[in-house]
Amino acid sequence: MLFDSHAHVTDKRFDSDRAEVISRAREAGCVGILNAGACMESSAQAVALAEEYDIVYASVGIHPHDAKDAGPADYEKMAEWAARPKVVAVGEIGLDYYYDFSPRDVQQQVFIRHLDLARQLKLPIIIHDRDAHGDLLSIVKKEAQGLTGVFHCFSGSVEMAREVVKLGFYVSFAGPVTFANAVKTKEVAAAVPLERLLVETDCPYLTPQPYRGRRNEPAYVRYVAEEVARLRGLELEALATAATANVKQLFRIK
Repeated sequence: MLFDSHAHVTDKRFDSDRAEVISRAREAGCVGILNAGACMESSAQAVALAEEYDIVYASVGIHPHDAKDAGPADYEKMAEWAARPKVVAVGEIGLDYYYDFSPRDVQQQVFIRHLDLARQLKLPIIIHDRDAHGDLLSIVKKEAQGLTGVFHCFSGSVEMAREVVKLGFYVSFAGPVTFANAVKTKEVAAAVPLERLLVETDCPYLTPQPYRGRRNEPAYVRYVAEEVARLRGLELEALATAATANVKQLFRIK
């Protein structure tokens, strides 16, 4: 009973076997896959994929990498998509100061515009945060009142995770939690309140052990869940049940 709370199954790396990938996810025990949009093209693809497969849900948004290309018409189109029943969030959105593919001030402006959109649509948000903890938390505290959502593929400290939870957000873990040298991430995975914890693949990226170095896919969310369960001293079934219930509550999935 696993739910991959963040995937990119519309990525071109799945073009040759997308149906088989989703079938393998079912066989591995996945009851749901949230396919996250990252630009207008991938958001449109996410909406279409969710309408094609019963276990797939979608989010729509513009990743900070593409913030420089965002325009007024894009927000209008995202609002249209949000009317579809299987579009359950705005995202992935946020800040990325590692690559800086878009100017930082533009990233911040576009992030805030998405927060306004999510508030209007009454949808949760999916946050991308890479090397931008301070600015991102500052914006969330100031601009995201009344919103909830998830910090996906969390890379911050235990202290930051506690602050995120206090603000009403969830914390999600991906393949890096299985890496031997991911000491900080393992500490956070053990410390986050169970009722605020999600698991994901972020496929095709961040493949967990034992498949690290290959293309990631939703079926591998099991390895993330197994490691988080181990770190918390839980049986896999208990962790999976809790994390899946959290996904459904956050994204209002019946």
